[in-house]
Order: sequence, then C-alpha cells, then structure tokens
Amino acid sequence: MTTKLLSQAVAENPYADFSSWWPMGHEFLTFMARAIGAEWRFATGTLGDLAAVQEDVATYIELVYQRIARSTLAVDFLERRALTAIQSGEFDALSYAFYKSAFEALAVTVSDENAITEARHGFTQRVGRLFYQQLHEHLALTLPQQLQSEADFTQLQNAIGQVGYFLQEQGYLRDHFAFHFDVALPHGGKQILQQPADFIDRLRQKQGSYALYEMGYPVILPSAVYLFQTMGEAQHHSSRTIEELFGRIGYIASETPDFDPTGYPSDRVVELWEIRGPE
Repeated sequence: MTTKLLSQAVAENPYADFSSWWPMGHEFLTFMARAIGAEWRFATGTLGDLAAVQEDVATYIELVYQRIARSTLAVDFLERRALTAIQSGEFDALSYAFYKSAFEALAVTVSDENAITEARHGFTQRVGRLFYQQLHEHLALTLPQQLQSEADFTQLQNAIGQVGYFLQEQGYLRDHFAFHFDVALPHGGKQILQQPADFIDRLRQKQGSYALYEMGYPVILPSAVYLFQTMGEAQHHSSRTIEELFGRIGYIASETPDFDPTGYPSDRVVELWEIRGPE
C-alpha cells in the first residue's frame, strides 16, 4: 500500500485553480451527506471518530486552500445542518476526511492488501448506490429495461444526460459534463474504434463496449488525487453514481482499472469506460 503523506501529495500536485470556491447545491449535499454518513457509520462502527474527521477537515483546508475550517463543518455535514453554507472547497475537504476515516477503519478489519483494496472500493460503490437511489427518485429517471435497440440506447443517454445536468447545476462539476460513446484511442495494446451506432451491436456480440466520461473541474479532483496517492483509492462520486445507473439495467460499467486521476488538467478529466452486459 502507498505510504505517501498528504503534505507530500499536496506539494507535488497543487490545485491553485480550485482556490476560488463556488457554491454547492442543497440537493446534492443532502443526498451526499445521507449516503456518506450512512456508509461511514457502518464502515467505522465503534472506530468512527467525528472529532478526528473534523481535525482532518481542518488540516486539509489549511494545506490545500490556506484557509481556516469552520469548527462545526463535519458535524453539520453529517447531521445535514446548514448545508447551504458549504462551498466547493469545504465539500472537497469533507469528502477527503470521511473517506480517509472509512478507509483507515476498513484496513483494520482485514490484513491482506488485496482485501483492503476491495473493501475500500466496495465502500465507494455503496456510497454511489445510496446517492443514486436518492437521485433516481429526485429526477424521476426512466431507464430502459435492457439495451437491445436504438430506443433503449436513446433512453440510456437521456438518463445519463439528466444526471450530468444535475451534477453540473449543483456544483459538483464547475464547468461541463460529457458522457459519449464515440471512442477512438489506443488502450491496453489495442486501438479502440467505436461509433455510437456500434454500441448496441458490440454489447449484443459480447465484444465489450466503451464510453468516454469527460468532466470539467470536478469539485473533488484535489482530494481524489490525494486519496489515490495516500491510500490507493479515490471517491469518484459521479463515476460510482453512473456505475449504479448501468447496474440498474443489469450491466457492468466503470472506468478502466488503470485510471489514475493524477495529472489531468482540471478542465478536462477523462475516464475511459468499459461496459459489459449480463453473462
């Protein structure tokens, strides 16, 4: 497991273009507080220490943003109080601190490094599942029962587009959202060439289909990089949300395992996704 310190990760990857905070939407923060709070309590159990989470919030905000954290920020978020006051950098810090706490607690329960990695990734998936459940109801999303026709594909794209609009409108993405199915790039020693019209056929033929998820200034980009470098796993809130959307239709979908959030320009973080149908 990686042993890099937060201070080292911040020094190596400063994010000055995130220093000006922007407002976050109340619905997003409410859904995220419920999801993170429920899974944090479950993962940490008696090890859950809210004072330690607040201390990590304060340390993070001082290191990354050179600001002083509000003393009640962690408890306000956990109890869903004063959410309208939370700004982008504060949510970034909260996400970092609660995930760090959960990741550390999960490492205590297992001894094998592979098991730790799986446990931490499972935590991110469960948070994404709970967040998506709330979002699905809030947006009254309609999903296709399967992906067999162009009509099904259009319905899928519309649902993903609604999720993206929500994420951007609520401040999770400051700039833009794009999830598209035209892919032309090398990966894993082969050249991927896929037009949107090929997507359904590739699924039918069990060839594996692809997508590109593009994000402009995702609010947790700094903490995603820092968690990845210090603990080997990042939150990827929106990715786990879209993964659950595909899962509701019976498909396995996520960014490729080799994805590393480090080094992307803040205005264009791009994940290559693989989508597979039921076996």
